[in-house]
Amino acid sequence: MRVFTEIGLFFNRRLKDTLRQPVWILSGLMTPLLYILLFAPLLKNIGYPPKTTAEVLNSFVPGILTLLAFGAGMGSGWTVISELASGVIERLRVTPASRFSILMGAVLCDVVSFVVPAVPVVAISALFGFRVDIGGLATLLTLCCLLTAVTSAWSGALGLILKQIGSLAAVVTGLQLPLTLLSGVLLPISLGPKWLIVVAHVNPMYYTAEASRVLAAGGVRSAETGLAFLVMIPLTAITLWWATGVYRKAVA
Repeated sequence: MRVFTEIGLFFNRRLKDTLRQPVWILSGLMTPLLYILLFAPLLKNIGYPPKTTAEVLNSFVPGILTLLAFGAGMGSGWTVISELASGVIERLRVTPASRFSILMGAVLCDVVSFVVPAVPVVAISALFGFRVDIGGLATLLTLCCLLTAVTSAWSGALGLILKQIGSLAAVVTGLQLPLTLLSGVLLPISLGPKWLIVVAHVNPMYYTAEASRVLAAGGVRSAETGLAFLVMIPLTAITLWWATGVYRKAVA
């Protein structure tokens, strides 16, 4: 079908641009490894008796994968603003390709940018005792890919709306910290007070983080997994629909 051909073309274009800047690929891999190396050991002595390295990783690595998925799509807005400044968006106005294809090419590239570092992070963690269930891991990565798609589409569309790096940075950084803290990616939200647990339920990232820990243990059919997909699938569809509308107006 024509739309798949168009998506493939825009995906290849964005992927080539990404590969020209390997520092971002290295950064995407090093950030989660640094969290695991420098933060995870602090969790050993939380509670009694002290946890083993494997127990810490089984709880911590799924959250880090969620954080990696969230961050993988957040840079899309900066790329869009750069394309606005360089005239790329202006040239796209005359293309017959659908605006949905333009959007999805960028989204799929960000999804790949999540998966590529996620695989070695899991492999390295497994060497130190992280429990890997193949079915659960595949489902976990699928769920995280939905999260990346949401953040990528949202960030890219926001870049088209705001058109200024400073404005985009203010919005993204203003939301990124509270969303991260309220997701439980570093520490389970269940450790917090009840009001914090209640507030966390309005954060879509929270459901992904909760399900990721269950999925890492093989809980593909768990309630947490079902609820996470129940939240993320409609959210992904709504975000892509909204972002496509923004692209149609901006690239008209």
